[in-house]
Amino acid sequence: MPARSQPRDDDLFGPDPATGDPAKPGARPLADRLRPASLEEVVGQDHLLGTDGALSRMLERGSLASLILWGPPGTGKTTIARLLAARAGLVFVQISAVFSGVADLKRE
Repeated sequence: MPARSQPRDDDLFGPDPATGDPAKPGARPLADRLRPASLEEVVGQDHLLGTDGALSRMLERGSLASLILWGPPGTGKTTIARLLAARAGLVFVQISAVFSGVADLKRE
């Protein structure tokens, strides 16, 4: 049986890149490790995030309008919202319409 090769640094199943801890490979969920870390890493949505995209233009002006990101689960809505807030220097507060009510919105 051939010897197993050592995991590479960029290997999704190797050491946790956040900690470098080889004892806990994959300590973060795979989806978290694959999630874009910047707007430039987002795949698709060029009409919003591309060079002439609506959100890119808002960021260039230095102001974001209120947004509703709609779509099925797992399509990157929350990730894009977090990245937009970070780029604009804003605080991101996540609220779920399923679990939150009007009182939660007023509190935030």
